[in-house]
Formats: sequence, C-alpha cells, structure tokens
Amino acid sequence: MKVLGIDLGGTNVSMGVVNEEGKIVKKLTIETRVSDGFESVVQRISKASLKLIESIGGIDGVGVGSPGSIEHEHGIVRFSPNFPDWIDVPLASELEKRIGVKVVVENDANAFVVGEKWFGSGKGYTDIIGITLGTGVGGGVISNGQLLRGSTGIGAELGHIVVEPNGYMCGCGNHGCLETIASATGISRLAKEWKERYPKSSLADFSAKSVMKAAQAKDPLGLKVLERVSTALGIALGNLIHIFNPQLIVIGGGVSRAGEVLLSAVKRRTRENVMRSFWGTYEIVLSDLVDDAGIYGAASMGFEEIKSQSLEEKGV
Repeated sequence: MKVLGIDLGGTNVSMGVVNEEGKIVKKLTIETRVSDGFESVVQRISKASLKLIESIGGIDGVGVGSPGSIEHEHGIVRFSPNFPDWIDVPLASELEKRIGVKVVVENDANAFVVGEKWFGSGKGYTDIIGITLGTGVGGGVISNGQLLRGSTGIGAELGHIVVEPNGYMCGCGNHGCLETIASATGISRLAKEWKERYPKSSLADFSAKSVMKAAQAKDPLGLKVLERVSTALGIALGNLIHIFNPQLIVIGGGVSRAGEVLLSAVKRRTRENVMRSFWGTYEIVLSDLVDDAGIYGAASMGFEEIKSQSLEEKGV
C-alpha cells in the first residue's frame, strides 16, 4: 500500500509517496506561488502529483496537510493565514477531480501528530501531544488513540494558548499567545528587541536558527531568548499535561533543530509547571522526522482514511 503525502506550505509544496513500512519511495518539491490564486495552485499540485504517481506505478490514496482551519470531513480550507484568499475552498474535491484518487485534507499540525503515531516517536502510544515550532506554532492531540478535532473540526489550536496575558499581539487577534514567543518569528523578534541590552553578544543574524545556535554556544543574548521561549513552552505544556495526561509530547518544526539545548530547557520548565502527581507520567522528545515530517504527516492521514474504510467494510 502506498499513499501520496502533500505538505502544503506558504512557499513550497513538498510531496512524497510513502509505503506502509514508512519509507518515502519518491518525493519532489514545487513552489506554491499562492499569489497565482487557488485554481492555479491546485492545477500545479495536481500536475506534479500525477507525474509522481505515474513514475512509481500508482497509489492507494492521497493525504494533504494544510495550515489553517480545516473542515476535515469535506476537505474544505475554511481559512488559512498563509493563504489569505482561500476562504471556504474545496481543496479535497478539486484535487480529486484532477488526480482521480480519494483525497483527505487535514490541518498540518494535526497531521504532524498522526504522522508521529504512524511513523515516528509515537509508535505504540495512545495518548500523544504534538507541537510544531515553525513560522507559527501548531499542535495536535491524540487521546485514547483518537485525533481530537472538536465540535466543528478546528480544535487543538495549541499555538494560541495564552502564556503571557497582555503580551505581544498575535496574528489571531489575541495577546500573549504561545506563538508570539516560541515560533521562529517570535524568537527573531525577541533577539532584535534585546540586542541593545547585550552588547557583549556576538549575535549578528537574528534568525531563529542563529539565535538557537548562539544559545548552544552560551551567548548571553541567545540564552536570554531561550529562557523566555522555554518558559512559555513550559507553561503551555504544563497546562496540556494537566488536561490531557499524555504519555508522550513530541516537539517538531524548524526550531526543534536546536536539539538538546532546547529540549533540556523545555523539560525543566515543564516540570516546574506540572503537579507532582503528573511527574513521571509523560516524556518529552524531539521529532526525528523533522525534514520530512510534513510529508509523513500528510501521508498518515491517507493511511488513516484507508484503515477507516476497511473497518467500515468489515462492519467494525
């Protein structure tokens, strides 16, 4: 069985054919070119998908991970900050018309945590929280083996947990969301704001990657930003642990490439925010699917759909 996973990003679309053993058989990347409009983007994704499918001799399903509020049941993108003109667009049905295979669409952060369950650190676990630290902060929750979407299918917006009341203005319209601190954008902003306070810092490039590297090298500015980021994550994860009692928390996204310096700080801050009775009930790890997590996540939704259909046919 093979599924095509499509990771839809604001700049690029990454796609790959994944088999049940978790191997990416073949993949490619194209530019998204959002400004060309929905129809054009769908047409280009479809053309690239058909080329990829033909090259490996067919597939059994297609999964798409898209940022934003997604109505999973009908594959509709209700709204996405990365695609401002995509309001209530029927992404799944439009791709199905062109590709000729069943397409399922899911929020990319939800897809991430399902991908971890199928192919990553979450194998064998029933209660998992996934957090993605990229341009924004996303998240997904699996409880008792089931992905939680909420009453209208757009729940688990974990990046918008408020960690600093009256803090920075967030793109969602609220203040002090986790995303304003722990995203790559937030990290860069913090470093720029504090640069005058740390004249001995060697940091010249204020990208999140550079800031985290500076923290690894014990640069004072890098360490200050890391402290703020890990504190915000510790508050958010502490709340999530109290609510969902997960076995595993997986941190992914580009910022997670910071590695042990980030992980150890987050573990410490999370423990400080967790009740004693929860100590030892959870583990926090970094995703080992980082570079291909989007493809694996999207493909996992296709596998979930095939599994669900099979159970229905058996009357389970």
